[in-house]
Amino acid sequence: MVAAVLEVQDLYFAYDNNRKILDGISFSIGPGEIMCIFGPNGCGKTTMLDCILGLNRVEKGQIFIEGRSISDMKIEEVAKSVAYVPQKHEHTFGYTVLEMVLMGRTVHTNMFDSPGEDDIVVALDCLKKVGMYGFKDRVFNNLSGGEVQLVKLARALAQQTNLIVFDEPTAHLDFRHELNVIKYMTKLIKDSNNTMSMVMATHFPNHAFYLESQGVKTTVAMMENGRFGAIGRPGEVLNEDNMSRIFKIRTKVFKNLEKDTVLNYMIPLDFSDGGQWNEC
Repeated sequence: MVAAVLEVQDLYFAYDNNRKILDGISFSIGPGEIMCIFGPNGCGKTTMLDCILGLNRVEKGQIFIEGRSISDMKIEEVAKSVAYVPQKHEHTFGYTVLEMVLMGRTVHTNMFDSPGEDDIVVALDCLKKVGMYGFKDRVFNNLSGGEVQLVKLARALAQQTNLIVFDEPTAHLDFRHELNVIKYMTKLIKDSNNTMSMVMATHFPNHAFYLESQGVKTTVAMMENGRFGAIGRPGEVLNEDNMSRIFKIRTKVFKNLEKDTVLNYMIPLDFSDGGQWNEC
């Protein structure tokens, strides 16, 4: 039996005001699998990611990364086991793209050491894997949003972990760059011979449908009020009933056959709870 890359058992978390954010979350991810955490704003997605990254001390429950309890790991050990691609754009002090990716190598070096030749080789290889090698000497602050996300993905790859955590990786990207990021995520898992795994918080159900259509083992957890309201394969849980119950909207799922591959995609139709909207 293949051991889980990430296992979360009965996870509870509350901030200082005692408002419970996570309320008994459990799931596991195997090698080569993507877990899409899908839910409304404020449901606890980012808080859960911060627990996995070791940034939040959990109230109750256990998190295991490749069989080790995160509670027994130092933050440097966590960084060698799980990489992170944040949502927010980072403003830096004029670093080049290569220098930004080399920051992913700091977990493998001493605090005051400069990157060695081996680190530079790894960083350049990671840029090639996400199609950004030609940007290595560009200033990071001058890149477009889609280019920034790919560089941050390369930086995460440079940590050489088997697990990467994404917090809304395509937020604020246009349609083309959104597809580009998702395609590279798919390619990286396939090129790793299914040894790499990912956790992705997202607001877009069609991300999960796309990943599934590309042959990536994909699980969706639909989150509401700190719990999983539904969990399973995209085609099983991303349906009109669950969207009405969790998001309070009416949706329609369409199926299309493309080169012998079934493609599912979802569109919103209207509110299902009499909710109001602001007319522009």
